[in-house]
Amino acid sequence: MISVGDIYDKDVNFLFGSGASTGLLPTLQLNMRTGEGDGRYSLEELATKFEQEDQDLRRLVPLFMHYYWSCIRPAEQLTLQNSTSTVEGAAAIKNYETFLTTALEMVKRRKALDRRCNVFTTNYDGCFPLVADALIRRGHTDFVLNDGTRGFTRRILQARNFGSYLCQAGVFGRYQASIPQINLIHLHGSVYWSKAGSSIQVDYDLSGREELLDQAAVEKLQPFSAALDNENATLADLPATTFTDVELDAFWAKYKDMPIVNPTKWKFHETVYEEHYYQMLRLLSYELEKPNAVLITFGFSFADEHILNLLMRSLSNPGLLVYVCCYSERSHAAVQEAFRGHRNVKCLVLSEQQKMDFTAFNERVLAWPEAAASTPTAAAPVAAQNAAALPQMPADNGGLV
Repeated sequence: MISVGDIYDKDVNFLFGSGASTGLLPTLQLNMRTGEGDGRYSLEELATKFEQEDQDLRRLVPLFMHYYWSCIRPAEQLTLQNSTSTVEGAAAIKNYETFLTTALEMVKRRKALDRRCNVFTTNYDGCFPLVADALIRRGHTDFVLNDGTRGFTRRILQARNFGSYLCQAGVFGRYQASIPQINLIHLHGSVYWSKAGSSIQVDYDLSGREELLDQAAVEKLQPFSAALDNENATLADLPATTFTDVELDAFWAKYKDMPIVNPTKWKFHETVYEEHYYQMLRLLSYELEKPNAVLITFGFSFADEHILNLLMRSLSNPGLLVYVCCYSERSHAAVQEAFRGHRNVKCLVLSEQQKMDFTAFNERVLAWPEAAASTPTAAAPVAAQNAAALPQMPADNGGLV
């Protein structure tokens, strides 16, 4: 396991990918077969393929229409009420709550003026702010979720705001202590962002957000989407759509203005968002260069080459320790190969064909030592790579390899 007791006093950073929102929102994995064994296309792979091979937008734009309708629009409509209406959704929200509670308990044990940690995420959704808001409303926990914004009627996002914190002082100034804080850094943008001149505005009320596809367009898109979701289909089975060039161009113009990083090497078209994107990558780089930095990744595939290359460069920092939580033994093998030779990377995976979902991460990986000792299901994971280098590693691996 990753003992919180061993890392709480270090500069802790988390990196979350789409796997954290499984049960609420779909991942970028498609069911369409690649034609090579049991391989399946991811949306990143197919979008990059279309972008490189197509001379026009006849397949690329419908693919992003599918992406918008199946992933982005549901994230825009996400609320705690509708997300907990299903068993899977309620479990996902509970996992976010458990993680935030653990992270806050961790930073509370830090020095009085250094009670902070960073959560980097490539997700566009609002799971973290929605759950944090619910925790604050209950009144049992006093903390700050810093999304990098300042303002009242218009909240403007600025990178420099992640370096500030809220301090509580005694009536006579005899003591000062920072309120526990989690910095939430969206590396790939957020559905709550919009362009405001040369700035980025953040608004958590999306009730007036315009849909980019109407019902007629969704019906036209349906055969195309059905092929992408068909586990027996190959690229040859992907049908052409009946969208006119005017309809494709109209959607594409609106889509390119969205404040998100696309799942291809293309990334941003809009300069305002692109500048912030690289500022956030620099922030991640700075954090990983600190003497006692810790990075814990979950639900992240390292498909983003910018983030992967940044992490590779940071591994030259001997004080950096990286824990990569792998969903399955198959993904573990790929990640272990990617980081081969780096002794400060620990690849964690569950054994016996078990999958490391968010529940397993909370119960069996990121845990206080006392919780692991008292909870039967909170077995202790070990790193599959360089296990001997892990601190205070128990003899019994508790079902993890």
